[in-house]
Amino acid sequence: MSLTLDLFWSFRSPYSYLATPRLRTLQEAWDLDIRVRPVRPLILREDGFFESRGKMWLDYLLVDVVRLAEYLDLPIAPPNPDPVAVEPGAGKPAADQSRVINLTRLGVAASHRGCGLAFLDAVSRRIFSGEAWTQGDTLKTALAEEDIDLDALQGEVEANPARFDAEIAQNEADLIKAGHWGVPTLVFQGEPFFGQDRIDLCLWRMKQHGLEPRQAEES
Repeated sequence: MSLTLDLFWSFRSPYSYLATPRLRTLQEAWDLDIRVRPVRPLILREDGFFESRGKMWLDYLLVDVVRLAEYLDLPIAPPNPDPVAVEPGAGKPAADQSRVINLTRLGVAASHRGCGLAFLDAVSRRIFSGEAWTQGDTLKTALAEEDIDLDALQGEVEANPARFDAEIAQNEADLIKAGHWGVPTLVFQGEPFFGQDRIDLCLWRMKQHGLEPRQAEES
């Protein structure tokens, strides 16, 4: 029987982006169902979080993200635009967060269809490549390469946005219940593994619970 792993993830987290290709490889190699559970970015979930960390914390984060992207051979650049709308000169979230809320709802819709990881990977690669990802058909084309119909997902979201917002709120509550607030966080049988550098540790734990390699499909 496949094991189940919850993935809490946000569209503004560069570490979430950098973890996603490895998580796709993990799911392909092992008899594992990774349940994608998108949450809003931390700046929207916890007032003053980044201000409380200070400049040194942010400076190191930026250095580490660029270094990790180079190590993983993945593109990295400031998002254009930032998924979170920020007040100019203030560094605080603007009132209108429809851009990132829509992305998060779409991530939930993709998870329902069983293509959550592919959706996260395709979208975050565009966001963190520095491309103008909101322009034209950038995301639609990127998702089509994964056989994901963006228009169909958007239609589901627009038909009942409250349903998706309720699920996002539940994801956020379950992340806290599991014992963490950050992303990416993997949760296996109630045990949290926070950060892109805990994937191997989580794999070790799952092997202790009988995780087996995925069997190749017979032709």
